[in-house]
Amino acid sequence: MIAAAAQFVPVPGDVPANVRSMEALVHEAAARGARLVVFPELAVTGYELGLLTTDPGLWTAHDDPRLSGLREACRATSTAAVVNCAAPSPGGARPTIASLVLGPDGELLTRYDKRHLHGAEHDLFAAGTADGRFALDGVRFALAVCYDNRFPEVAGRAAADGCEVYVASSALDVGNDSFETVYPVRARDNGMHVVLGNLMGHSTEAGECAGNSAVWGPDGALVATAGTAAPGLAVAELPARHRA
Repeated sequence: MIAAAAQFVPVPGDVPANVRSMEALVHEAAARGARLVVFPELAVTGYELGLLTTDPGLWTAHDDPRLSGLREACRATSTAAVVNCAAPSPGGARPTIASLVLGPDGELLTRYDKRHLHGAEHDLFAAGTADGRFALDGVRFALAVCYDNRFPEVAGRAAADGCEVYVASSALDVGNDSFETVYPVRARDNGMHVVLGNLMGHSTEAGECAGNSAVWGPDGALVATAGTAAPGLAVAELPARHRA
């Protein structure tokens, strides 16, 4: 299986513009053979907690009409996408930071709500309560979002649960040490591929994010990176150890 970690510069609060950028990246990834595209944390709106606090209209459910073009891009290319956004929480007044996994048919495969909130996120979001899992082409995937990855037990549970690929959506600023001390370590310690989609551009709360979306192998070695210069993709083949 080929997977792609995507990066682009979101327009703050402009859901339609950001979805169009994501659609284009799905098509580009599919043209390079990818079956899965992983987008950064809060890619649908940008990491803009102030905007998300004052405008609940920016919260995005999996069946939101504004995501229809992205669902169609998945269907048209037979590509799955991990789409991170502020999503209304089931039965709750607060949204969650959610990874919505759209399958190759454009339908929702699963939803994962970020369990470990960080800083000002506590003032706006509800924390998730369950780990995220999905299967694609017989490969089992785990889901995590940014600060989740600072907790080794998240990846440890994924490995114990038979996951072969650990998928992370993040908003990491320039100089963040996670690229050296977290993601490759999670890969090496648990024998899993790690696929990281990270934001680009300036965020009011996250600071300056420079991309560096990447894929690490089960030995912790860097397999592919999108770099820091421009929006784009890190594309890599993920050989499976076993099939579910």
